[in-house]
Amino acid sequence: MWRRGRLGSPFQLLLLACSFALAGYAGVRLLAGDWFMVVVWFVGAALLHDLVLVPLYSVVDRLVVRSAGAAGHRDRALYVRVPAVLSGLLLLVWFPLITGRVADRYRAATGLSSDGFLAHWLLITAVLFGVSALLLFVRVRRETKHRPPSVH
Repeated sequence: MWRRGRLGSPFQLLLLACSFALAGYAGVRLLAGDWFMVVVWFVGAALLHDLVLVPLYSVVDRLVVRSAGAAGHRDRALYVRVPAVLSGLLLLVWFPLITGRVADRYRAATGLSSDGFLAHWLLITAVLFGVSALLLFVRVRRETKHRPPSVH
C-alpha cells in the first residue's frame, strides 16, 4: 500500500500528524479566552465568504474571462486574476488597519502609527497590476516576433 502512494510516504504522514497536532494546540489556545465570540467570528466569516464573496468574485471573474474571450484571448485573463487575488488577499489582511478601526490598539501594541496602510495597499496593488501588464506586453511581443510575416 505504501508503494502505490495511496497513503503517502511515512514522512508525509508524520508531517500531516504534526500539522494536525499544531492546529489542535493553536485551536485550544485560541478558544481559551472568549471562545463564544471566536466561534461567532468564524461562523460569520464563513457565511460572509460563502454567501456574499464567492458569488461576487465569481461574477467578476466570469466577466473578465468573457471579455478576454470576446477579444479572442481567453488565456490572458490570468494576467488580471493573479494581481486581483493578491490585492484582495492583502486587503483582507490589512482591512482593519486600512479602515483605521484598530489604530489605537495597533499603536499601543507596536508603538507605530497605522497611517499609510491605505497608501501602501494601493501602491502594492498598482505595482502588481503594472508587473502583470508588463509580463503580458512581453508575452504579446514575443508571440508577435515568432509569427511568420504573413500573419501580422
